Amino acid sequence: MEKAAVDVRKVEDIQCDVLVIGGGAAGVATAITARRQGLHVVLLERYGFCGGGAVAGLSGTVCGMYLATDRAGAQPEQVVFGFAEEFCKVLEGRGGLGAPLRYGKTWTRVHDPLVWRDAADAFLIENGVQVIYHAVATGTLLDGTERVEGVQAWTKQGPLTIRAKITVDASGDADLVAMAGLDSFVGDHGRVQNPTMIFRLQGVDVERFTTTYGDDTIMGEAVSKLIRERQLAGDDLPRTKIWLFPTTRPGELLCNCTRITGTDGRELNPLLYRDFTEAELNGRRQVHSYTRFFREYVTGCENAFINDTGVQVGVRQTRQVEGVAKLMNNDVVTARKFSDGIARSPWPIELHSGAKPKVEWILDDYYEVPYSCFVPVHGEGLLVAGRCLSAEHEAVASARVTAQCFSYGHAIGHAAAIAVRHGLEPRQIDPQEIRAALERDGAHLL
Repeated sequence: MEKAAVDVRKVEDIQCDVLVIGGGAAGVATAITARRQGLHVVLLERYGFCGGGAVAGLSGTVCGMYLATDRAGAQPEQVVFGFAEEFCKVLEGRGGLGAPLRYGKTWTRVHDPLVWRDAADAFLIENGVQVIYHAVATGTLLDGTERVEGVQAWTKQGPLTIRAKITVDASGDADLVAMAGLDSFVGDHGRVQNPTMIFRLQGVDVERFTTTYGDDTIMGEAVSKLIRERQLAGDDLPRTKIWLFPTTRPGELLCNCTRITGTDGRELNPLLYRDFTEAELNGRRQVHSYTRFFREYVTGCENAFINDTGVQVGVRQTRQVEGVAKLMNNDVVTARKFSDGIARSPWPIELHSGAKPKVEWILDDYYEVPYSCFVPVHGEGLLVAGRCLSAEHEAVASARVTAQCFSYGHAIGHAAAIAVRHGLEPRQIDPQEIRAALERDGAHLL
């Protein structure tokens, strides 16, 4: 007879108004926004710091703030404001955010992940959010139907039961949605964008590097041609179109260039523990291959060395909620606006597969993401925030980036507060009330 697993430690109970699972850009924005409405907010985060993909995954950039354009001589035109702008100003004031850098037809900004952590800590402490680090949700609390009333969580101290009037799944992977048995889907019929291991190089002569390759952080054909030559020579350099960003630190480049697959060549899905593990192992190995290439063939990198890799591989896409509405691929490419739009995005569709990522630009315009993409089609008491929104495969390849995740959290924090104050389920909220609250906060949606 198989014995049951046992944990004899005392269960601690916590009650709150809003519970947020995940401390990435979306989770931090959700928690702080809800707390600013006078609610008791608990933020649960599995690491000992906030930042999610931006910090643990070392993505290192705030993408999605500026229009893309083909206009000659154009300067960065910001179209995303609200919490995203507020957080960026704090990063900038702490010396942790660089000026806009050219990224193909648009611009992005590189941040210092250590400053990001400190800024998030300060925001959370100053606003009075109850933060629980090194904690993982292990199950949802259901009222016997499909209403989520909080979670059971694991900590080193022992299990926690956290009950909330509204729970927000900002895990990135729709973990609570899956735990509760609510409707979800994975990528394009189960196929997701491959993960990447981002890393930082120190010891770079950045001035010589930029003089040689220009101000576009997407490397040109000269570098791609060299990578193809080394591929033929047997080097482990599967991605030929790479992105290199000068950072806020002297002598440093942020390197987004790996393309991680399984040892057998298959695409990896980070929802699967074997794939997630293999991605980490293969990703770190590939970092060394690209570093050798940079030292030997890229101007300014002759004395470069690896300064850091992500705490984990960067995850672009996994499981998503099946929402009341779904952001469609065509909504993105046609720059569609919605009556219940709660976030803007000018960011292109980026599909990372094969040797060269596919980029589909939205020029001189932006689309909006509707509130109903964050409301599960079934189930109550639960909202999602971040890249696990309801969106088609190509649409989420645009909608998942940092500035938009800040915007989602900003809106969902208000939605959670409205639901608590008025005793409503998330699907009963008038989106115009959320939009009005965002406008008061300077989101400039209206």
